[in-house]
Amino acid sequence: MNTILPSYVNGEWWTPDAATTAGGGVAASATEVRDASTGEVVTRVSTEGLDLAAALEYARTVGQRSLGELTFHQRAVLLKQMALVLTERKQELYELSSRTGATKQDSWVDIDGGIGVLFTYSSKGRRELPNSQVYVDGGVEQLSKDGSFLGRHIFTRLPGVAVQINAFNFPVWGSLEKFAPAFLAGVPSLVKPATPTGYLAEAFVRILVESGLLPDGSLQLVSGSVPDLFEHLRLGDLVAFTGSASTAERLRANDSVQTGGVRFTSETDSINASVLGPDAVDGTPEFDAYVKQLVTEMTTKAGQKCTAIRRAIVPAASVDAVIGAARARIAERVVVGDPRAEGVTMGPLASTGQRDEVLRQVRRLADEGGEIVIGSTDAPTVRLADGTDGAASDGAFVSPVMLRFADAASPALHEVEAFGPVTSIVGYDSVDDAVRLVARGGGSLVTSVATHDPAVAVALASGIAAYNGRLLLLDRDDARTSTGHGSPLPTLVHGGPGRAGGGEELGGIRAVLHHMQRTAVQGSPEMLTALTGVWHAGAASTPYAEAGEPHPFRKSLAELRIGDQVVSGSRTVTLEDIETFAHFTGDTFYAHMDEAAAAANPFFPGRVAHGYLLVSWAAGLFVDAAPGPVLANSGLENLRFVTPVSPGDAIRVELTAKQITPRETDEYGEVRWDAVLRNQDDDLVASYDVLTLVAKEQAPVAG
Repeated sequence: MNTILPSYVNGEWWTPDAATTAGGGVAASATEVRDASTGEVVTRVSTEGLDLAAALEYARTVGQRSLGELTFHQRAVLLKQMALVLTERKQELYELSSRTGATKQDSWVDIDGGIGVLFTYSSKGRRELPNSQVYVDGGVEQLSKDGSFLGRHIFTRLPGVAVQINAFNFPVWGSLEKFAPAFLAGVPSLVKPATPTGYLAEAFVRILVESGLLPDGSLQLVSGSVPDLFEHLRLGDLVAFTGSASTAERLRANDSVQTGGVRFTSETDSINASVLGPDAVDGTPEFDAYVKQLVTEMTTKAGQKCTAIRRAIVPAASVDAVIGAARARIAERVVVGDPRAEGVTMGPLASTGQRDEVLRQVRRLADEGGEIVIGSTDAPTVRLADGTDGAASDGAFVSPVMLRFADAASPALHEVEAFGPVTSIVGYDSVDDAVRLVARGGGSLVTSVATHDPAVAVALASGIAAYNGRLLLLDRDDARTSTGHGSPLPTLVHGGPGRAGGGEELGGIRAVLHHMQRTAVQGSPEMLTALTGVWHAGAASTPYAEAGEPHPFRKSLAELRIGDQVVSGSRTVTLEDIETFAHFTGDTFYAHMDEAAAAANPFFPGRVAHGYLLVSWAAGLFVDAAPGPVLANSGLENLRFVTPVSPGDAIRVELTAKQITPRETDEYGEVRWDAVLRNQDDDLVASYDVLTLVAKEQAPVAG
């Protein structure tokens, strides 16, 4: 096959054929990529002649400009539309995925999992980010007594390009879990997939390009090597790397990272563990769940997962039982073969080179103290594409392998990773011993613990959390609903300390903020309001009555302005009001009903009004009752009661439009109002945010 896998750079598809060879022939440096099961050539890969510097600059200019024109919500809507397009055409991706060695279940994890990341970030972006381009972090810091000088933190997007270097095992999910948060942040991506499965990444990128949904320069694809990448990076760029720990260390040592300000985050191989609690003996639901999970992690994606279980750490008395149960489950449920054959549950590794490397590492584990107790390094009999069983010398097949280590101190057990369907089992004597064994891994992406004893769970978690990016506690109550040891979720952090790379990906909006710069800003309320799009006390406000304008509740989103305000009259609280509210609601707490008991409380001068009575009265003081653009009150946030209100005190309220957030896909949006209650002495009584849903436009007048 002479086809070169194309790259997508500078807004067009590119191959080296015409660029490097007269007559459009295949570049001599092209690397063959083969079907993992049959050895048939699928494509060839080369970047000879590709102008990487130009592609990076295209992202920094065209990509930055096109993404910068959009708000968080507009980008989030595009992510959902991309997810829908990929969903419509995912069968094409499934067919290609089988050539990588992935079973249907493996493909579901990769393809549907990647699409799910797009859906998740679309949803979280619209729920948790403002419909603007600046994200405000934390509260206001008062830097002056009179409130004229304030400080707070904001996030703004990085001005460069997010270079995403992905591993071969998840060509779709691995790309999209990096792309989605970068896109939502407004930073263009340049994706560099691994060569053995890059043709699957090229396929999903092609679908997105054909959809017309991608803003210009927001996503580029380099199919092949990028040896001079770091020479072209600069401050404002970032690199997200998934791969081996040794490669990550070499890349991190580059001058552009060490002194040039290029951000670098890595997610690397790790010697993940799964601990069986001392209470989870054979016959308990936890034991069964542990063995099921262990075999699943050995065989899903043929064990080619950075989160797979590499060390099964079990009570010494349970080692034989776990081995026997795992052996029986593998014999009963695991069929190795071509993923296109009916009944196959575990496919080959991604390439014969990967197969040879895995077998080499298994032999090393065996030479350094491991006894193979399940499987072998011999070429397995596999199910072929035609449904028959036989040898497949051109395929990258390996049997599931478990090694038993009698010596828990063996360095190989805690340092050597065979990146395939391979795990090692070792016994421990106490919970403290199990903690030490987990820590010997040098930092992991994930450790799971199977126990139904909360004390065991707490002891283990307290000891091992600092060595892991994620902990999964597995017991009879969550075994059926658990997403599993090896499944990173877009809402939770993916990454880990030490050998695992020391980086973080995913984790909901945290991953978006990784692509942004946090900056402390100081200034007047007026300036911070202009910068953040959020009204700050002390900035200009417009009391509607004084300005001769309609009540703010009579304004649609198109008419409402930040700073529009209601300044109410006052209302005096009587003892009768307090007692009526108490008996009507049933809230007869002594501070409202017993003068002596209330006076003995250090917080109250005597009987006081209910806080919720005051909040209810405040609504009566600021609301405009007639039907109008305000559709509903959707909640209160940040409610604080500051000064008690006694019978005879009067309260008034100031309600100011604080933040206006139109919804991209609805005919309404959310308005956040700053509510402040004060008494007759101008003391602060209470403060909170009122949330309302408001129509974008005024409803037409009937008749």
